[in-house]
Amino acid sequence: MSTPKTLFDNPMNDSSHSPLADRMRPKTLGDYEGQRQIVGEGTILREALKRDEIPSMVFWGPPGSGKTTLAKIIAETTKSHFIAFSAISGTVKEIRETIAGADARRKMYGEKTLLFVDEIHRFNKAQQDAFLPAVESGIITLIGATTENPSFEVNSALLSRCRVFVLAMLEPEAVIAILRRALVDETDGLGKLKLTVDDDTLEYLAMMSNGDARVALNALELASQTGSVDRKRISDALQKTHLLYDRAGEEHYNIISALHKSMRGNDANAALYWLGRMLEAGEDPIYVARRLVRFSSEDIGLADPNALVQAVTAFQASHQLGMPECNVILAQCVAYLARAPKSNALYVAYGKVQHDIQELPAEPVPIHLRNAPTKLMKDLGYGKDYKYTPSFENAEDAKQDFLPDRLKGRKYLDPT
Repeated sequence: MSTPKTLFDNPMNDSSHSPLADRMRPKTLGDYEGQRQIVGEGTILREALKRDEIPSMVFWGPPGSGKTTLAKIIAETTKSHFIAFSAISGTVKEIRETIAGADARRKMYGEKTLLFVDEIHRFNKAQQDAFLPAVESGIITLIGATTENPSFEVNSALLSRCRVFVLAMLEPEAVIAILRRALVDETDGLGKLKLTVDDDTLEYLAMMSNGDARVALNALELASQTGSVDRKRISDALQKTHLLYDRAGEEHYNIISALHKSMRGNDANAALYWLGRMLEAGEDPIYVARRLVRFSSEDIGLADPNALVQAVTAFQASHQLGMPECNVILAQCVAYLARAPKSNALYVAYGKVQHDIQELPAEPVPIHLRNAPTKLMKDLGYGKDYKYTPSFENAEDAKQDFLPDRLKGRKYLDPT
């Protein structure tokens, strides 16, 4: 049986071969920046570490917030046997072999096993299910790390057996502290280069890294290769890596939600910002345009029928031009929709229609509304007594029922 390598079984462990972000990982909680709400004195996790009674848990937080680093610190602190498992290449067979090894160590030596799974959201249901019996019986203590909402990405049965710790985006002050440590550390950091970096540059880097210490350290390392570090070199090193956006992940839905709600709240400035966040990070403009078409009827509708014309035109233009030419077209549409009067009457009305269709029998079309293309249909009364409204000068004279008998008088659309 092969034993998965731990996070520390790295043949390239020479600091000269490792990225700065990896070399500068803190090894103790005393050096760990940020996340005081999780690892500060008196917290549940801090006390559990002191007692060496670590529960199975999931670390959920944005990239670079310290999830893997915290797992490594726990591994160094606990007396458990530590194994890191790959959520990308690991199989159910390997999971079962790992659990069997953990069970053997527990029975023979009384040793606990701490199993760390980075990016646990990449495991499928069968792989996650394979952990369940071992977690429940205490054969392993599972630590999963994920950037995705575990409510959606981790099986409910497994999640119910784990404590979820939410890691926040690192504050700029924490990122600056990490950068300063890297600049003076002569063993693992850049201290031997004797770089001088002014406070404004460090603050700029900390802000543009969006709380991602890995991004900040990688940019600092790249900029340092020129022999000096200033704001221009940091900007070149960052390029677009600072844009926190995952087209398949939670942030994608967070930002499109922010765009919708900003337009709905008549804030054109905020709507333009969220539009830019998507487009500049590489979002498909056609996806955005489709959402704008839907918004134009769902949230504006009859309050300004021209909104739909604007949105459809923007969709067509975006399809023909693509990025970057269509960015200002989508911006025009977003600004128009944000400023337009709002009404969700059509959205509410169609919801009522859906309810009646799903909950009531499929009612027959009233006989006077039916089509009568054949003599037989005419003989059966199809279309009889139908009133052709344009033929009546007085609309009241053309009044008739258009709904099935069971639904007579039903009001779906607010008359106002």
